[in-house]
Amino acid sequence: MSSEYYSYHTRLGSQQDDIWAPFVSKLDWEVARWAKLRGPGSTALTELLKIEGVYEALGLSFKTADELNKKIDSLPSRRPRFRREELLLGGEVFEVYYRDVIECIRALYGDPEFSQHLVFVPECHYTDENCTNRMYFDMHTGKWWWNTQKAVEANMPGATIIPVIISTDKTQVTLFGNKSAYPIYMTIGNLPKEIRRKPSRGGHVLLGYLPTTRLDHLTNKAARRRALANLFHSCVRRILQPLKTAGQEGLAMVSGDGVCQRCHPIFAAFVGDYPEQLLVAAVKTGECPKCPVPHDELGDYDEDAEYTLRDMEQVLDALATLSDGAATFVNSCKLAGIKPIQNPFWEEFPYVNIYQSITPDILHQLYQGVIKHVISWVTKACGAAEVDARCRRFPPNHGIRIFAKGISSLSRVTGREHAQMCQVLLGLVMDVQLPRRGASARLVRAVRALLDFLYLAQYPVHTNETLDVMREALRRFHNDKDIFVELEIREQFNIPKLHALLHYFMSIELFGTTDNYNTEYTERLHIDFAKDAYRATNHKDEYPQMTIWLECREKVSHHTQYVAWRLADSPLPAQAPKVPIRTNTTHIRMARHPTLKAVPLMRMRKDYGARFFVDAFARFVAQYNHPSFTPTQVEDAAGDVFLPFQTLPVFHMIKFTNEDLLRVGSAVETLDAVHVRPAKSDPRGRPVPARFDTVLVNLGSGKELGLTGYRVAQVRVVFTLPPRAIAALFPRRQPPKHLAYVEWFTPFSRSPEPNSRLNKVSRSVRNSDRLASVIPVLQIRRSVHLYPKWGPSVPRDWSSSTVLDDAVVFYVNPFVDRHSYITQF
Repeated sequence: MSSEYYSYHTRLGSQQDDIWAPFVSKLDWEVARWAKLRGPGSTALTELLKIEGVYEALGLSFKTADELNKKIDSLPSRRPRFRREELLLGGEVFEVYYRDVIECIRALYGDPEFSQHLVFVPECHYTDENCTNRMYFDMHTGKWWWNTQKAVEANMPGATIIPVIISTDKTQVTLFGNKSAYPIYMTIGNLPKEIRRKPSRGGHVLLGYLPTTRLDHLTNKAARRRALANLFHSCVRRILQPLKTAGQEGLAMVSGDGVCQRCHPIFAAFVGDYPEQLLVAAVKTGECPKCPVPHDELGDYDEDAEYTLRDMEQVLDALATLSDGAATFVNSCKLAGIKPIQNPFWEEFPYVNIYQSITPDILHQLYQGVIKHVISWVTKACGAAEVDARCRRFPPNHGIRIFAKGISSLSRVTGREHAQMCQVLLGLVMDVQLPRRGASARLVRAVRALLDFLYLAQYPVHTNETLDVMREALRRFHNDKDIFVELEIREQFNIPKLHALLHYFMSIELFGTTDNYNTEYTERLHIDFAKDAYRATNHKDEYPQMTIWLECREKVSHHTQYVAWRLADSPLPAQAPKVPIRTNTTHIRMARHPTLKAVPLMRMRKDYGARFFVDAFARFVAQYNHPSFTPTQVEDAAGDVFLPFQTLPVFHMIKFTNEDLLRVGSAVETLDAVHVRPAKSDPRGRPVPARFDTVLVNLGSGKELGLTGYRVAQVRVVFTLPPRAIAALFPRRQPPKHLAYVEWFTPFSRSPEPNSRLNKVSRSVRNSDRLASVIPVLQIRRSVHLYPKWGPSVPRDWSSSTVLDDAVVFYVNPFVDRHSYITQF
């Protein structure tokens, strides 16, 4: 029995055989869990239970929401309760709601759900026997943990490091009005990132809510900014103060499996966007929060420069002059390159360099920062009308968004939308006509280089070699970024978020890959811990209500885990799992039943465009029955094939799950699908164009990486054969269950297009007819997206639904998702 669950069971005070206590039955518990995690508000629940017969029919132990709340309050708490404290600053009192940070760390470290996954020591991983090419993925593979472990061991041998990751981000909690919350979150680096990245796993803890005051009564803007900064640091210092002693001396902690160790919780990383980084680092707006580079040099790039961090010793010495008088303190801080902040929260933390702890921010620095700028520059360079025309005419593909109204008029663009634009960004600048000769080539090279950096920066595993490739991509962008100056779009590139890309390499080597500290996680946490919590209140004096609501949900979630643990020894109802068809790292899932049970061959030719289905299928039969035949013999044998059917069952979709090629530990899967259907009408009678997606087909020698052994094809029909036809056509061995009629594109050339580095393909034809074949669906690796070769200006008669037939030449798009990028890079 898990020690933590046993302790919970003891505190619960239930009988050994009473799994559902303090609830009276399984139904009683399930209704309570639904009401608190998924159900309506308290008033609606009470009204439901007042309906005559509902309470008696369900046999519940509570008649109102208040009775349910009291029952849940009786459950043991595995995480500390929130406390309220008043801080006096500048003669004004501010309220802070927070939890004991040490107890929160204990709760994460001792959670039995995490006991099998916790990491206790740093590790160095290499890809070669000589240990020259180091790997970085989870936090324990980075240099920070290794270096900190040695520093702590020098003073207190036998220490277990707990890297504490803190994140803050102010967020709006109302759709209208201006109500905001300022949550501060915490997690620990001992948990694998695969747990921390999923909010449903509970790997993050809400530490508290910081004051959201604007201090409008301070009319002097400089004084207001200083007061807000001091308020932030005072509140965070109060919340994180216990880390000082605990990090130095250590304290006993018990993991979920009952093992007790001396642990040192040490502040390791801060996750936040640019304003938060400046606030934490005490640096002025427009500067780099990590290094002292002057503002007018932010756009420079020198691959030999070290871009060293700010001098932490100098900063601490400057902060120590606070008692020497205001003038001395302000002057010392100015010389150190920081703002005169009184007692920043990290000032006395052991083994901490705050300028090292500030981590990259993919969402705000890249998608909402650099990429946002580049999309704007590209729109100005190519013209909004041309950019929008191209956006509307890309062929559809799974995961590709067709911006039917273009992108130039979009406002309040989200990070997700910028990510969707990145999928087609290179296609917007291909072959575009610019006023200066050679400018289009430089524009294409600059965009390609930045996209390479973006996708490489999000790799879940890095090595010294991939970091070198990433550096090369950044160098290529800086080499060609002046094209925007030549086009009179920019005058300089002194953008802090662009400069921040130079620090990605150091952070990855220190703390592991960027998915260890992604601000997208905290953006998702806002929904549960701020927005939903606020909506559950009466919007008056909301923070006490929000904290109680969150504590209640945590108790229900933890009790759910306890019940599941109690039921683990009970036989669970057997479920027939769907067995996927597996081919290397690709899972293909076909529907159990066809979309259409009997499609005539004539309709295949007319509606599906399978003009040569009979001939292609006959060649497949001949080749499958006689694998050793030459092409000429196959053609001869195909002439003798008689088709014993006039209709076939047809499928309109193929689904895939592509395993991450850079998998370490549990694999991350990318969802994919191929649509194969004729034109139809929607429920309102409006026409829906036909869609026949393009795919990457394995010719037999294709590997996990690269395009060698693959070829692009457009799928026209996906079908299966009737049993009688199988017996008549394949007497020796059973054919694959699912087959596809495809039209081929030309093989990949040996060298891609030099500026875009994209592979170029076109339709494979013979005597003006498209070459087609019937292949097993198992040969399809994944869907593939194509950029049409537009020419200087996109023809206005092209459309998204017809462009695959209208265009002559295409470029293979590697930016659909990470799996596609790694496959084709």
